Amino acid sequence: MPAPTKTSKPNVTPAARGTTKAPAKGAGSKEGAKAGIKAVAKPAKAAAVLAPEVAEPAAVLIISSKNYSSWSLRGFLLCRLAGLDVAEVAVSADDPAIRAELLLQSSSFLVPRLDHEGLRIWDTLAIAEYLHEWAPEAGLLPRNRAARAHCRSICGEMHSGFANLRSALPMNLKAHHPGFKVWAGAQGDILRIVTIWTECLKTYGGPYLFGAAPTMADAMYAPVCARFTTYDVPLDPASRAYCRTMLALPAMQEWLAAALAEPDEMEELDVEF
Repeated sequence: MPAPTKTSKPNVTPAARGTTKAPAKGAGSKEGAKAGIKAVAKPAKAAAVLAPEVAEPAAVLIISSKNYSSWSLRGFLLCRLAGLDVAEVAVSADDPAIRAELLLQSSSFLVPRLDHEGLRIWDTLAIAEYLHEWAPEAGLLPRNRAARAHCRSICGEMHSGFANLRSALPMNLKAHHPGFKVWAGAQGDILRIVTIWTECLKTYGGPYLFGAAPTMADAMYAPVCARFTTYDVPLDPASRAYCRTMLALPAMQEWLAAALAEPDEMEELDVEF
């Protein structure tokens, strides 16, 4: 019998055996597909350059002339003392109602007005009380109950009184009248204000009306310090020192600088009467 011939094993490829070698990552796996897409993706278009959004201010204080409006100054000082940053919006002196106020012909004070967190608060005393509620730790009112009552009383007196002083000595921060003769009708108001200051400084120790830090009372009487300086009103040493303290307050210095830079729009007020 012839010897059987030796046959070689067929050259079977892995595919023919029914087995497939796992593709390397980057060729066919999900990870590879993603990597491939990233590799061949078109470069992203440059993002469009948009104008930066201007955020609405959290608080707005409506004021009028910084040179002439004592009530605007009070509102500004109250916001500063409370630690509330405000954007200032000045109404035009050409507005008849505002012009009447600045000329002391209107009993309705349309400025300042505070717009804050969706609320509108007008009248300076209302703004003071609102800011005290908003930031009680700022010390707009004294901690002691008796001192708080005293503070509110003299604030109310300034808010509703001293009409003769307002008429005889209108606020004008740019002016200075050495030796100015004060109308006799205003002398009673001056005496009453000096009495208030003397009592407060003696009772609470100064340098501010209710002690070591300014309160809403100091904001209410700050324009009087400016008036007394403008018209060279004779004062006792303690009252003069208080005026210097108030005029040196950083917020007061900021307001004074802006007032001096303000255009002259109300020439009628720059008169002696």
